[in-house]
Amino acid sequence: MSGFKKFLMQGNVIDLAVAVVIGAAFNTIVQSFVADVLTPLISAFGGLPDFSSLKATVGQSNFMYGNFLNAVISFLMIAAVVYFLVVRPYTHLKDRAAARVDSKTHNCPECLSEIPKAASRCAFCSAQVTPV
Repeated sequence: MSGFKKFLMQGNVIDLAVAVVIGAAFNTIVQSFVADVLTPLISAFGGLPDFSSLKATVGQSNFMYGNFLNAVISFLMIAAVVYFLVVRPYTHLKDRAAARVDSKTHNCPECLSEIPKAASRCAFCSAQVTPV
């Protein structure tokens, strides 16, 4: 029992539990955005995007491929929302933060090897360089 208790108290398990709860809450927001904002917006320009009535009948079986099309379209809209509202801004901020980190090296003008900024001679080609 103590091993199980130790397992539950590890940081990874707690982090995962928090991520699942936040992910579920974020899922509700994204689903609402797609259903209440994007879908009516698409409906205003292209008609009602509801394919649930589409089906193919073979013998006694009904293949409800319209429901599948609805699920695919919903997935693509949700993926686009997550990409444009979460992934792109996060990547942009991360890239800006990485660019702000002051590098301690620069390239040698002769051989383009990476050398320390304080170096007065390149360790690779022994060219004289001006310290930055």
